[in-house]
Amino acid sequence: MKKAIFLIVVIAAGILFAGCAKESSGLTLKKGILSIGMEIGYPPMEYMASDGKTPVGFDVSMGKAIAEKMGLTAVFVDTAWDGIFAGVETKKYDCIMSSVTLTDTRMQAHNFSKPYIRNTLAIVLPKNSKYRVKAPQDLAGLGVAYQEETTSKFFMEELIEAGLRCNTYEYDKVMYCFDEMKLGRVDAIMTDLLVAYEYIAKPGSLFEIVWQGGEEEFGICMKKGNDALTAAIDKTLDELFENGTMVKISNDIFGMDLVSAVRK
Repeated sequence: MKKAIFLIVVIAAGILFAGCAKESSGLTLKKGILSIGMEIGYPPMEYMASDGKTPVGFDVSMGKAIAEKMGLTAVFVDTAWDGIFAGVETKKYDCIMSSVTLTDTRMQAHNFSKPYIRNTLAIVLPKNSKYRVKAPQDLAGLGVAYQEETTSKFFMEELIEAGLRCNTYEYDKVMYCFDEMKLGRVDAIMTDLLVAYEYIAKPGSLFEIVWQGGEEEFGICMKKGNDALTAAIDKTLDELFENGTMVKISNDIFGMDLVSAVRK
């Protein structure tokens, strides 16, 4: 009798799995898996937990929720930012969920989902800095750090082309910018506001936000022409917004709803 019940359970589970996977069949590079390219060094969006092995953060939680909703398992592929877009085009992973700003240039080169969160740029200084910075133009003569190949870099380049004179320091991970500021090697940091929040919210923080602006939106990036996966992820994102999952993730990570505004 136990064997018969076991067989019925196995068959039922197989039917259920087939039903979940049917929608995602053939959409991903590996059956049953949604592989996600991610530069895991961008807190609070994506970073390693204290064990140094487990990815956590907003994009990680969102990636797991999307994969589960599609009947898939999320697998995160830690990738250097300077090669992350080449990786999705050469099929190293199915998509990128790594705080990717929607820009015209990127949207021409790759497929993108609908936006899932809105962001602005921010200037961060040490608390009690001797410099009085209230706007990007006030960075003249200062040493400014930012992460390579990000909108922070592009924004700084535009300022410099417009005549701003400052010393720039480029790092492959945003956390290194803050490490260098702690050591007094840079005067200011240009970064995403969502990242800045992570650093200033910590008890005893040594940093403060002195300016924010330049609104932008983040989306999920896929290989150019991968319209089937793009449509499936868009549908899943819509469902996660509608059922409150995205707001819950935002509350868990940021302590507030930072996602709803992008869908209004």
